Amino acid sequence: MTANQSSTTARSSGTSGRGSGSGDIYDSARTRAVDAYDSARERAAEVTAKASDQIEEAPLIALAGGLAAGALLAAILPRTKVEDRLIGPAGERLTGSAKAAVEAAKEAGREKFNELNLTRDAGAAAVQTIISGVSEAAVGSVRKKKDA
Repeated sequence: MTANQSSTTARSSGTSGRGSGSGDIYDSARTRAVDAYDSARERAAEVTAKASDQIEEAPLIALAGGLAAGALLAAILPRTKVEDRLIGPAGERLTGSAKAAVEAAKEAGREKFNELNLTRDAGAAAVQTIISGVSEAAVGSVRKKKDA
């Protein structure tokens, strides 16, 4: 029997033996509960389908998100003595290698930014040039309108 069939059965079941007032309240509450349950099941199915579609469309993003979530959990949860004993030396080597890789990537990024002249000073100068150009364009447009 499916959820919809069970909810239909629940809605159609009688309330024999109860007074009409309490039976109506009971039926109303039962109907609302069954409707809420059905709605939650449908929404869960929709979310599952949407997540599945997104994973199929962008598996690398899903992988990166999973790795990030795992790293966050690993950072939040305390290490256990068993983990320290079993994974300790390998974890220390991995942490050292990861730190070295991050530093190398940061240095390579800095070098590339410098090579492309994308420094703070160059960025500030570019913003100043844009602001000056916008200001000059605004003044020029006001003068043209005034002269016309």
